[in-house]
Amino acid sequence: MTTRLRMLAATILLIGLGVRPASAQHSVAVVGATLIDGTGTPAVKDAVVVIEGKTIAAVGPRASVQIPPGATIVNAAGKFIIPGLMDANVHLILNSSIEFLARYEGHFEDLIEEAAQVTLRQGLTTVFDSWGPLQPLLNVREKIKRGDAIGSRMFVAGNIVGFSGPFGRDFNGAGGATASKPFVKRINQVWEENTGPQLMWLTPEQLRPEIQKYIARGIDFLKYGASGHRDEDFIMFSPAAQKVIIEECHRAGIIVQTHTTNNEALRLVLEAGVDMMQHGAKTGLVEMPDSTIQLMLEKKVYCAVQPRTAERLKIEVDEAAGDDRGKKEQVRHANQVRLVKAHAPLLLATDAGVMDPDSLEVMKPKMRIDRLTELGEAHFVWFKAMAEKGMTPMEEIVSATRNIAAAYHKLDQIGTLEKGKFADLVVLDADPLADINNIRKISMVMKEGTVVDRDKLPTRRFLTAPRSAPAKTTSDGSKQ
Repeated sequence: MTTRLRMLAATILLIGLGVRPASAQHSVAVVGATLIDGTGTPAVKDAVVVIEGKTIAAVGPRASVQIPPGATIVNAAGKFIIPGLMDANVHLILNSSIEFLARYEGHFEDLIEEAAQVTLRQGLTTVFDSWGPLQPLLNVREKIKRGDAIGSRMFVAGNIVGFSGPFGRDFNGAGGATASKPFVKRINQVWEENTGPQLMWLTPEQLRPEIQKYIARGIDFLKYGASGHRDEDFIMFSPAAQKVIIEECHRAGIIVQTHTTNNEALRLVLEAGVDMMQHGAKTGLVEMPDSTIQLMLEKKVYCAVQPRTAERLKIEVDEAAGDDRGKKEQVRHANQVRLVKAHAPLLLATDAGVMDPDSLEVMKPKMRIDRLTELGEAHFVWFKAMAEKGMTPMEEIVSATRNIAAAYHKLDQIGTLEKGKFADLVVLDADPLADINNIRKISMVMKEGTVVDRDKLPTRRFLTAPRSAPAKTTSDGSKQ
């Protein structure tokens, strides 16, 4: 962080790490930077962003923006300003091993808060968690919203409707068969509540009250499994059942998205009227039909994609050693290239979480290269990968800001740098339109008008803490 931005941070950080009373008001004018506002319109050189309290009061070319008397002036000449970045699909808790869940049972909120700080540190001012333990997620969401903790703004779905908890058929079924039954039941219940695999036995009208009950828990959006988590699982809910799920979400005023992994599931959800698709480019061994892409465009359904870089794709194909896994990744890549060429409304989405150090320790070094599921790093990998697939830097920035806000029906509050919206912005040291990888070169992150002290995040480290040095063994076999 430069000296002038440190001065800005000192001015704005009123309490601790940027957690300030909602009543605190200040005016700040960031002047001289090149503005990329997220709308897709050309960048504005020598721009001014005026911030009052939590929101943007004015923004535009210096000649057209009046700076309030007494405002703190920040000279950002030579810098580049973009909206706060977003990730349309994260998992603030992402592990289903017995050791992990036993070690952290009762501390899920601590892990979620840590993860929300990992994301904020790297420029993600808003994240959407699409599978996780609902009550802990709700608790941390509200804690951040109140200003009692710092972290990315969170919107949460809880369980993927129809999916099991961590110790079930969709994730770690072997762990469910190994761990004690009371522990398995307790952990799965935290995730599933009333939305687990048992819903697939219900008729559409029996399903309706269960969906209503889950929406009433306070979820921000709902995600259901149109196809299973395993690639060999095809259709989970009938068209009639999907219609019920979508009807209840829309009646409650929330969006509905799906988990899809094959072409037929993809077609059915588009016909059913979903708002968004996760893994839309993942269609198994067969490429997406042109008719499906056309239907996506006609219905204007947002598609979240999880791309591999060219280097990562080669690694995964080589690791597959000629089996179906490699072919499936090649098909996903081909689908993503076609979606880019068709100008489908794409979203940055990573499926990322903070990995358990035990899991990372046993991972082959080459499998750490360009991993899209490593929270805090994954969104940068997404930008690199989608550039290789033909997206322009402006298209990528819009897919990581405006498109996500629009897909989640939050565009009135976030997603672009416009008057009246939250002052979420990222200041970069280099031009992302010249090279999208410059989006890594973060000089400052601001959320709701407050500069984030990135050097102090996460405030409490659990999964991100350095591994303890192993105990030394003396000649007599005792530990030191």
